[in-house]
Amino acid sequence: MILLDTHIWIWWIHGDDRLTKEYAELLQQHEKKSLGVSVISCWEVAKLVEYQRLELPCSVNEWITQALAYPYIQLLNLTPQIAVEATQLPQPFHRDPADQMIVATALIHDCPLMTLDGKIRNYPHVKTL
Repeated sequence: MILLDTHIWIWWIHGDDRLTKEYAELLQQHEKKSLGVSVISCWEVAKLVEYQRLELPCSVNEWITQALAYPYIQLLNLTPQIAVEATQLPQPFHRDPADQMIVATALIHDCPLMTLDGKIRNYPHVKTL
């Protein structure tokens, strides 16, 4: 499984040009093996819409339902183990709680995280693509 960071998930669903050809090919290669999305990404999408930083073609609820219905998408719930892991990440790591939860999710599920977030990509304790 590959865990998708929130922006990668949004770009993939929307066919956004910011999703590089390399990443699009990796997604296609791994689709049938499973692509993970953290429940925290659902919250992040809703917050982006709330803050008017993301415009969707339908309501947030509809978008999330449709985006999670894509074949091979697996919703990864927030568990007590992930919540605790997010507070115990080896330092240095930035203070964004959503990113902490997503990184902890990747660690607990022992899977690479697909992201273009420089802070996460430079964090040596998580595998990134």
